[in-house]
Amino acid sequence: MNRTKFHVRRGDTVEVISGNHKGASGKILEIKPDKSQVIIEGVRMIKKHQRKSQDNPNGAIIEREGPLHISNVKLLEKAADKGSKKAA
Repeated sequence: MNRTKFHVRRGDTVEVISGNHKGASGKILEIKPDKSQVIIEGVRMIKKHQRKSQDNPNGAIIEREGPLHISNVKLLEKAADKGSKKAA
């Protein structure tokens, strides 16, 4: 059972360091370990065409986040760790 370990986790705040979306930052919504990709909130918004259905009787064009490669993001510093104890 090989599980790859990444430098970021779901819920971390990251910044994009390369590519078309360089400089953008946001919170990680999802990690896809099989493709080494992450989905970041508000970054790389793509348009997806929805087919007609009961929910969308006329069809729709929705915007959602697209994936980025995990090597193109860096972890931003956390302000304060909730579980850490400081020495007096």
